[in-house]
Amino acid sequence: MLIERYQGTAAEWDDAVRRSPEWTHFHLYGWRGVVERVFGHECIYLAARNGDGQLEGVLPLVRVKSVAFGHYLVSMPFVNYGGPLGSEAVVQQLTAHAVELAREQRVGLLELRSRQPLPLDLPVSHRKITVVLDLPAGGPDAVWQGLTSNVRRKVRRAQKEGMSARFGLDQIAAFYEVFSHHMRDLGTPTLPRQLFDTLAQCFAEATWFGCVYYGGRPVACGCGFQWAGEFEMTWVSALQAYHHIYANMFLYWAFLERAAQQGLTLFNFGRCTPGSGTHRFKQQWGARDLPLSWYHRAAGRRAATPSPHERAFAWGPMLWKRVPLPIANLLGPKIVRLIP
Repeated sequence: MLIERYQGTAAEWDDAVRRSPEWTHFHLYGWRGVVERVFGHECIYLAARNGDGQLEGVLPLVRVKSVAFGHYLVSMPFVNYGGPLGSEAVVQQLTAHAVELAREQRVGLLELRSRQPLPLDLPVSHRKITVVLDLPAGGPDAVWQGLTSNVRRKVRRAQKEGMSARFGLDQIAAFYEVFSHHMRDLGTPTLPRQLFDTLAQCFAEATWFGCVYYGGRPVACGCGFQWAGEFEMTWVSALQAYHHIYANMFLYWAFLERAAQQGLTLFNFGRCTPGSGTHRFKQQWGARDLPLSWYHRAAGRRAATPSPHERAFAWGPMLWKRVPLPIANLLGPKIVRLIP
């Protein structure tokens, strides 16, 4: 098996990706262009070819390097999944090549964000999980009947308040208005608007943007991806002022309803920290936990990518919440691109 930097077409890469039962949307080749265009990071896409030149496995890697936060190779940064795809032997060879690359280039941390356990002799972290709901046959009515009475009550309250949901690529501006505001209020630098515009261009059919409106104003929003019978809510936000009338509950129901209407079989509530408030919110929908397996090779003290919840960075969120929104939206993308 020859491990090399990929030089083929997007179609060949994506065909190899979709042959693997563990593939996710974030393994698709289009993400390479998104990351390079929006964040300017170097993408090192590794390919495993057999003696006949056939593509047997892939590993997308992205280099994120800065003086402030460190030097990382991540598959995939800013999102939830990545890691090598292929047979057990191919996955091991791709990973061994990545480990050697990280060693040669003095990378502080190599992190492979796998959705499933892998046959790797590397330390693994389960500090993040995703929460998924199996969608029954029968469309939205069947999903609705499977919800608890408490969840249905909250959604009905939002409906009685006159909230409505809109979907489409024309919702990007409204989405970003809510998203950037919510991120500032959390004390977290926001991702750039350019990311969402670029995703809409590259993955128009697979990317969902949805917003909840109240009194003509967007008050909650979500963005995610559809693949292989599944939808994942990758980014979601709601304005705190509208929590008491359950704008966030109505948002999730609108996305669930749409997924059921399209005949999808799995609704993915996205990544969270076990035991957190976000985790409990997602569990109330009757969903089940799916632990994530994030493998790493550390060359120093750090065994995980930076997080604003770390003690060393605890001062950051407190200060960021006080930054005026226009300034936060200007400076935030310059900071967050360095925090994979």
